[in-house]
Amino acid sequence: MRMIVRLAAICAALAVSGSAFAQQYPSKPVKIIIPFAAGGVTDIAGRVIAAELSKKLGQQFYIENQGGAGGNLGMANAARSAGDGYTILFASSSITVNPSLYAKLPFDVEKDFIPVTKAGGSPNAWLVNPSFPAKTMQELVALIRKEPGKHSVASPGAGTTPSLSIEMLKLGLKLDFVTVPFSGGGPSTQSVLAGHTPIACGALGNAVNLIKDGKLRAIGVTAKKRSLSMPEIPSLEEAGIKDQEAETMTGVFVPAGTPRPIVDLLQKEISAIVNRSDIKARLLELGVEAEGDSSASFAAYVKADIAKWKKVIEDAKIPKI
Repeated sequence: MRMIVRLAAICAALAVSGSAFAQQYPSKPVKIIIPFAAGGVTDIAGRVIAAELSKKLGQQFYIENQGGAGGNLGMANAARSAGDGYTILFASSSITVNPSLYAKLPFDVEKDFIPVTKAGGSPNAWLVNPSFPAKTMQELVALIRKEPGKHSVASPGAGTTPSLSIEMLKLGLKLDFVTVPFSGGGPSTQSVLAGHTPIACGALGNAVNLIKDGKLRAIGVTAKKRSLSMPEIPSLEEAGIKDQEAETMTGVFVPAGTPRPIVDLLQKEISAIVNRSDIKARLLELGVEAEGDSSASFAAYVKADIAKWKKVIEDAKIPKI
């Protein structure tokens, strides 16, 4: 009986200390690691959110870009950081793809991180040069079937969700074309603009302005419904192409061991920020649809996404890096 009482007292003390810690948080600047170079969708969205967190919580939330190894370098550094709330990771879908793509990872997604919230997501888009004859996904599929092995599709790099979207379409419809991986969304887009590789799949957020300017034609988004940011683009689902949902998400994580009151505070504040009408509009301009779900919902999303991409990688027989 005494042991039970003592354990209850210890648990109560820990709860109080965690709550007190959260009330004092943050008492110094907070680092947000983005595991990619500056300028991508995750980076830009992260900067918007960081600026608002700084205003709301009274301390600077600053971005540190740590690119390299497909995002693994920055994610590993975040995983090794203290679980005290002063290091936050803003990750893309690479955090759910890389466990199946790499033979060895310097971190364990489920053991080393606590999912905070999915700030938002940007569907992938099938893009063509405006001079390319196909104006719809149905026309593109018909053209590839008519001329097997002739056409090339640009991707922003092996293992990115657009590259896996390409593999899903190829597998799902049994298409024969060549995939050309580039070293990022910029080079692959430039190839499409120049007409060298007149077809591409990339994150919608990276192409919004080029689509609006008429320099690229978007013929489909990898979703069941149309994107709120560019509702004029049909979804693959409505084009009759099933089971092609894929996106590049912006997810917020903290290192394992971070006190639950701090996790809850960050989830609450980030969710409120991304769902504020002005911020939601700014994110939509980037092609990002705001979410801000609960930690539990986001954890379930992460688990399901890891399983989804594992199946795609295995079915496509993509060799591990």
